[in-house]
Amino acid sequence: MVSFEKPKYTFPFDYKDQISSLKKHKKHRSIPKKNRDSLLVCTWNIANLGLHKRQTDHYRIIAELLSWFDIIAIQEVHDDLSGLYKLEEFLGTEYDLIFTDKGGNDERAAYFYDANKVERLQMVGELAIPVAEHRHIKLPDIKTKFTGFDRNPFIVSFQFKEERFVLINAHLYFGNNKKAAKNRRSLEAYAIGRYADLRRNDKHTFTDKIIALGDFNIPKAIKGDVIFDALSKRGLTLPKYSTKLASSISTDAEYDQVMFFPNIKKKVVNNGVFDFDGVIFEELWAKSESDFKKYCRYYISDHRPMWVELRF
Repeated sequence: MVSFEKPKYTFPFDYKDQISSLKKHKKHRSIPKKNRDSLLVCTWNIANLGLHKRQTDHYRIIAELLSWFDIIAIQEVHDDLSGLYKLEEFLGTEYDLIFTDKGGNDERAAYFYDANKVERLQMVGELAIPVAEHRHIKLPDIKTKFTGFDRNPFIVSFQFKEERFVLINAHLYFGNNKKAAKNRRSLEAYAIGRYADLRRNDKHTFTDKIIALGDFNIPKAIKGDVIFDALSKRGLTLPKYSTKLASSISTDAEYDQVMFFPNIKKKVVNNGVFDFDGVIFEELWAKSESDFKKYCRYYISDHRPMWVELRF
């Protein structure tokens, strides 16, 4: 992992004021309060978590956002677990934590989940495609061979009420925007979609309710985008968004997504992206938009959280 440049300036703020602003904006973005009848699932790439030298109040702000949801899939956790443990401290004992060992780029993947509301089930693991099946991970017009994931997606099974389901927490290879890197990313995307499709139709599957979520490094989540087409080729689809926001704070990129097969997509009753960067650190924004974005991406994240509400 490569750290973003740490801002050379300080910005004093009252974290309680920032949290108050976030809560007001939460209502504006129609994020419901946690309740017993529905499940709130979130995915968030928290930039270089454990590598950036965040202050305590920055962790308080991040933890506040996480606390709005029942299950949170987190990407870009550094091998140094100090940042993740700091969030665990502020989330409190109702949340349990599970994470992988490091993969490519010295990254781990993690989940926080409200153990009073959902039960973590027995099936847990990293998604790795057997070498004998690599030949099946192929796409038209791509001659590159699939050789495995740079960071294995993290699979964890949960139960809410009487329904059990599986989440696949992914952070696809990025590299750059050149064709070779996009081809590699497309193959990783297709490998996830293929795996999920095969497992949902397998008579031995643990559950046919599979959700793929995370940072897929998709420029645009629309038909015609090569990464999106690869990920959705085997049937994974997106819910409808009442208001569609980019998941990047600096561009219009739609890197992060939550994708479903029809058997569970119909259970989505609400969803969105939370643009925290539109409401915090207002004085810094007024002073310098450039400094504001550098500050946000280092101390909070350059990605916005994406969430869905499911009703079983």
